[in-house]
Amino acid sequence: MKQKAAALLPYGIALGIIFYLLPLLMRDTGSAIFLMLCVMPLAALVTGVVCGLRRGFQPLLPVLALLLFVPTLFLFYNLTAWVYPIAYGGVVLLGNGIGGVFHGKR
Repeated sequence: MKQKAAALLPYGIALGIIFYLLPLLMRDTGSAIFLMLCVMPLAALVTGVVCGLRRGFQPLLPVLALLLFVPTLFLFYNLTAWVYPIAYGGVVLLGNGIGGVFHGKR
């Protein structure tokens, strides 16, 4: 179990960068909407796909994404953004599933 969790560390770091550093670029409502609805989901999707391609389907990765995003609700947003951890977990799940499908075919 520790090996599987350690294998997800680079992807967890990537998700942490996405969730904790990108919000620092938000200057106004327009940039916040663009980052939260376009850039961050796309980056999370790509992270999930890359993990799926390299490691196969990893069901812990979407859970990790969800858990990593929850503290940002209190740091950058407010509780009205509660749906985003679920959405980003779903996006990572989708990306990881897509990557997992192509895992053995390279």
